[in-house]
Amino acid sequence: MIKRIFYFLIFFMIFGELLMSAEIKHIEIDGIKVPVIYEEETILPTFNMQLVFKKSGYVNDKDLAGLANLSAKLLNEGTKNLGALKFADELDKRAISIDAGTGFETFVISASSLKSEYHNTLKYLGLLLKDPNYNQENLDKIKTLQLGVLEREKNNFDVVAKNELMSLVFEGTPLANPEAGNPKSIEKIQLENIKDFLKSNLNLHKLIIVVGGDIKYEQFVNDIKPVLESLSKKEEKTTDVEFKASPKSLSRTLKEDTKQAYIYFASPLDVKANNKNNYLAKIASFILGGSGFGSRLMDTIRVQKGLAYSAYGYFSINKSYSYFTGYLQTKNKNADETISLVKQVVDNFVSGGVTQKELQSAKDFLTGSEPLRLETLSQRLGKAFSLYYKGLPQSYSQTELKNISNVKLGEINNYIKSHVEIKKLSFAIVRK
Repeated sequence: MIKRIFYFLIFFMIFGELLMSAEIKHIEIDGIKVPVIYEEETILPTFNMQLVFKKSGYVNDKDLAGLANLSAKLLNEGTKNLGALKFADELDKRAISIDAGTGFETFVISASSLKSEYHNTLKYLGLLLKDPNYNQENLDKIKTLQLGVLEREKNNFDVVAKNELMSLVFEGTPLANPEAGNPKSIEKIQLENIKDFLKSNLNLHKLIIVVGGDIKYEQFVNDIKPVLESLSKKEEKTTDVEFKASPKSLSRTLKEDTKQAYIYFASPLDVKANNKNNYLAKIASFILGGSGFGSRLMDTIRVQKGLAYSAYGYFSINKSYSYFTGYLQTKNKNADETISLVKQVVDNFVSGGVTQKELQSAKDFLTGSEPLRLETLSQRLGKAFSLYYKGLPQSYSQTELKNISNVKLGEINNYIKSHVEIKKLSFAIVRK
């Protein structure tokens, strides 16, 4: 016990220094204050940056599922002046990476290089923002490739089951539509739709800059302003939107010629991303389904019953939605029994809570593994961004670890028993 406390104190001191090295600053561009999450690291001569546009992911697809995804793919086709191949060649010979991608809530443009190519990285990023490769031939190619991906995914039953689950529990919301879109929506997307999407969402009012590496902040501020001058400055009134999983216990089965059943499940979770007692959610999630062989789901379904190779479940807590979800595969003939077991495990978890042994194992793992999540610059910047984005202080992770180490059995069990909503499980099953 004394040794564990000693190691925790050493870790806590190191962890605190690592986390506090990321700073939250602001730069002003045309009267618009843009947040900057910055960390200088001189160990390696590198430059890393992400332009994160909030409220700009596939949440904005509306009736054109896959629009954000296609918009990112088109942005990855280089500039109209250079063309896709020439632009890629210019980046490759300088070992520069510029890549656009999208999530549900955010649209992200990443740029990285060696320090020696810092100015060229910003130069080509600026060219890309000013002159995306808008042309019909480009769009047709991207759409053809995307339709090919969707066709192949028809036989990826994990993807099929997950998409079916999201459409079931988040029906009528943007979460019901897959990020990749569907064949009908992809066919409908026109060049003007992508132009409008990028113009609206690549907006200074939505921007958060995440940057780090062997670069001085003052120099970066001076160099980044011209790069961002082509972004929209139109202020659009937006409000934070919340999407809730269905409180009903629903089920949908797709019949396919499969060798096993693919079972995905979810239920509501009444937890906010900025709730300061989410350390209890982290412990509960770990014990219920997130800790591999030590979790309740894995222990019951695989170890005790031998019904599946693996079974996972976790609390997904995001700014615009939160839910409990999980998945497993089993023999077709065992599907019904396995589904009943999942329900039983969750029911027993909520009603009976956890044991002291489970709690101690969770505390040991969560406090001991955190340093491994902050070893690299990108990990630390990612952590700092996550805290800022969720509205939590940068010191939250240190407080969270201290709270986890001090959790009592009664405290975690009272928390678990208060979340009876996770018993309202819905299932999407692909089986023979």
